[in-house]
Amino acid sequence: MCRLCDISRRHLPYPNFGPTGGGMGASAYATPVAEGVPEACGREGQRTLIKNGIILSMDDSVGDFEKGDILIEGSRIIEIAETIAADDAIVIDASGKIVMPGFIDTHHHQFETALRGQLANAILINDGLPANAQNYYETVLQSFSLVYRPEDVYINELFGALSQLDAGVTTVMDVSQIHHSPAHSDAVVSALKDSGRRSVFGYFEGWGDDAQYPGDAARLREQYFSSNDQLMTMIMGGEIYLPFHEQSWKAGRDLDLPIALHVVGTFGMQPTFDGLGAGGAFGEDNIFIHMTGMSDDGWKYARDAGAHISLSVPIEMQMRHGTPPIQKALDYGMSISLSTDVECTMTADFFTQMRAMVTLQRMFANEKALSGEEYPALLTARQAIRAATLGGAEGLKLDRRTGSLTPGKDADIILLDAEALNVAPLNNVPGTVVTLMERSNVDSVLVAGKVRKWQGKLVGADIAHLRGELEKSRDYIFEKAGIARSLFGD
Repeated sequence: MCRLCDISRRHLPYPNFGPTGGGMGASAYATPVAEGVPEACGREGQRTLIKNGIILSMDDSVGDFEKGDILIEGSRIIEIAETIAADDAIVIDASGKIVMPGFIDTHHHQFETALRGQLANAILINDGLPANAQNYYETVLQSFSLVYRPEDVYINELFGALSQLDAGVTTVMDVSQIHHSPAHSDAVVSALKDSGRRSVFGYFEGWGDDAQYPGDAARLREQYFSSNDQLMTMIMGGEIYLPFHEQSWKAGRDLDLPIALHVVGTFGMQPTFDGLGAGGAFGEDNIFIHMTGMSDDGWKYARDAGAHISLSVPIEMQMRHGTPPIQKALDYGMSISLSTDVECTMTADFFTQMRAMVTLQRMFANEKALSGEEYPALLTARQAIRAATLGGAEGLKLDRRTGSLTPGKDADIILLDAEALNVAPLNNVPGTVVTLMERSNVDSVLVAGKVRKWQGKLVGADIAHLRGELEKSRDYIFEKAGIARSLFGD
């Protein structure tokens, strides 16, 4: 038996929901579901009633409820009201819980999970100073990532996905720049499927003699993503720092896939970006990640084309991508989402992302106000939540499926404990979510109606075994890359 198959067989999550179809798992080997978990939720025809919740819908046509009910049938929300009667439904008591759409991460390099915290002090590229000899570009992309085996890809992707699911992030675009071979790509897909959450497979580049990017896109699309109406979808990576980016963009559009790319001035991308914009290459199918250091012309091209902007505010500040262009995106009226980027440098929870967005925008605005200058409107907590939910759905072209609590959409729902020690008493719902809460407040999580976390614990995953496998992967990656691991090193 191959190593990858052995890993997946030992701990496959969510055994009661059937096989994942990834070809690498077997539900009989999973951890049993804990007693009391409403495991039938999400099955076709099964109705689930979430009662007495504090509903933050993020849908103006639905509104918010100080106390309300949500009725789900199978995977879909079918009704939201102050009171709903459904005698045949499984009832989830949401008293004292904020009920809202799950968070949506539009850019996360999950394959780097085993490297968590390793580059806490690092910047993006080497600037020649001794302190920055260990930097993201050289250390991760040119050293660590080159030694990953498919089994390393699988365990890193799965553990990272489950960790975010635990934090209420129900949807991710995984920017997996690890496609060194078709086997590496298949490992990414299998891990995303086995995690049980809504995932967008970002098909980006790889390195080495066996790498087939972008040529393997058609095979992956046909084999795994032939339908756009499933829990997993696909996006084409189209990095403009690659000499063959035109080929990648053409492949994405031929396959009817959105095209995502990092846009970072630090890498000298501005002339190429401006040239593409001037030539009419941009479209509504583009997701521009970071958008730091771009010209006003570039911004106008992106806006006029209806492109989407994914901001990674803490990482952009920490790693010298450039000042996060929050205000620029707001001023141009563009669709904005939040993303976590890399856990080798910063946490992937969304409370951190929302707080960073609000506090940075307000810092600049407040500085103008204190100087007697005209200043932009101060960003609100609700605006940050929108970027963290519906904004992400718009960017990933999933807003007809998720991003808000709306009848007809899938039930991607999180229950946040509003009676916990760190937030009680509850006075303002959006403000509490953005300024006070943390991942410990995520009580329960549903994805397409299925319970993935219940009363503070992930359902069905053998986390202890997973952690052991991740540690083995970490040790192998460090050894093969020739980088010493020091627990107290700078």
